[in-house]
Amino acid sequence: MSIMTILKDFNRIELAALIFYIASGIIFLIYLALTSAPQLGLLGIVSVISGYGVLTQRRWAPWLLIVLFVAATTFSLYTLAVVGFSNALFGVSLIAYAVLTWALTGYLLLRKNMLTF
Repeated sequence: MSIMTILKDFNRIELAALIFYIASGIIFLIYLALTSAPQLGLLGIVSVISGYGVLTQRRWAPWLLIVLFVAATTFSLYTLAVVGFSNALFGVSLIAYAVLTWALTGYLLLRKNMLTF
């Protein structure tokens, strides 16, 4: 099955979520190589795997999204509390990352009814 036939089932917000998870994962993995902070590697790997899970509509994807939501929120808010706004661009980017994580995870879990018990 080609990637275009898989992507036809997604709307714009879901495609934005896929791009966000995969792109943020790649960015965190690049930062891992530059700073050697293990939490960035963990967030990067979980983000890329979450993007793959949502793309292929795996049964475990919603649970990994919840794990990513908690980890990303903890990382971004803790880093903001410690570093603060000493670097304005860094602070704004962390706020944007947290808000996008909340919005896209909430949309995927609530609107798509991905959580089935």
